[in-house]
Formats: sequence, C-alpha cells, structure tokens
Amino acid sequence: MSESVRTSYGIYNESYKKRIVQNPLLDIFPPLPNKKYAVIYADPPWHYNGKMQFDRSGVSSENPDWKRDIFISSACFKYPTLPTKDLMKLPIETIAKDDALLFMWSTNPHLEQAISLGKAWGFDYKTVAFVWNKMNHNPGQYTLSYCELCLLFKRGRIPRPRGARNVKQILQVPRKMHSQKPEEIANRIDQMFPQHKKIELFARATRENWDLWGLDQILKNNSNLEEV
Repeated sequence: MSESVRTSYGIYNESYKKRIVQNPLLDIFPPLPNKKYAVIYADPPWHYNGKMQFDRSGVSSENPDWKRDIFISSACFKYPTLPTKDLMKLPIETIAKDDALLFMWSTNPHLEQAISLGKAWGFDYKTVAFVWNKMNHNPGQYTLSYCELCLLFKRGRIPRPRGARNVKQILQVPRKMHSQKPEEIANRIDQMFPQHKKIELFARATRENWDLWGLDQILKNNSNLEEV
C-alpha cells in the first residue's frame, strides 16, 4: 500500500470504490403509482457525501500499520443513496390526496434537509410523530446517538375519519438490520388511520394492506440489509 493511502481514510477510499451500491435503473426510481394516498410513509435513502463510520480499529494508535481489518460502514454500502436535491425531484405531491399526511424518517444529521424535502413534496412540517430509541449507540462527532426521528408533515387537513388518538410517540426496541425500521411504527400509523389508503416509499419489504414503491432489486432482495 502506498504512503498516500496509509491512513484510515485512504483505506476507506479503496473500500468505497469496491463496495458502493449503484442504481442500475435508467431513471432514479421507477414511476410512481397512478393513485392518490391519504397516508405516505417514507424512509429516504439519505446521502452522506462519502462520510463513514469507524470504530477504534480506524485509529492508528489502536491499529498500528493497519494490521487488523478496519471496521467501515456507510449507508451507500447497503443500498443506492440519493442527494437531497435529487430526492426533491420526485413528484410525490402527485400521489397525495388534498388532505394527506407524510410520515418521514430522518437521521439526525439530515433534519434540516428532511424538512426541506417535505416542503418540496408539497407538505408542511408539523411535529415529530415518533422517536425510536434503538437501545444501541452509533458513534457521533458530539454525543453518542441512540435515537432516530420520524417527522410528520401535513397537506391540507388531517385525513378523516381518524382512528386511535392515544398512539405513543416513543418506541424503545433494539435496532436490527441496517436501516430496518421497527414494524411497530407502521402498525401505529395503521391504528391512527385504519380506513385510508397508505403507501410506503423506498420500501424494502412487503406489508399487508399497504402499497409499496422503491427500487425493484431492493424489493426482491434484502441481502444488502447487513447488520451493523
């Protein structure tokens, strides 16, 4: 290995080129359904501009001469990610009813982008719908990160009829595979709006009574949901 790559970031750059998952489609995503929904649930494939996660194996003093493999994790190793400017191009407003809600997952570094994205899709930001305590931390630049937020946006009025109004905001369950969200959140949305048409965007698994939309190869193959 040359001197130019004898750092953790140099090693990462080589790994990045080999492991990044590319979108094989001519378009960014397949066409959206020709339907209107009152409830839209989205887990956007946020792009981190090549940022990665290291553990102590990425510290030279802990791993002299990089004799041990470095733990490297990045969302783009698991599925194709998209910059926010490209996510904004998706015409999500065309599948939203006049009265509709958007439940959108956001990683903590992407809160500002998530609110901008919801507005670009034709919704107004209202509140945090759910807080998921993963019960296991990720390394962070400032504090150890345990939680992920599901934001709530509204278009027009709250869809009616409504179901349960006592659904809890906090969910505390251990994380599983990379980016896999707890099924309990979708169940809670079902309880809140049991009679409305619902769709999950960027879906990677099937769900009864929901329409799904995302990359075909992701819907058919969950092998990229590696544990982290």
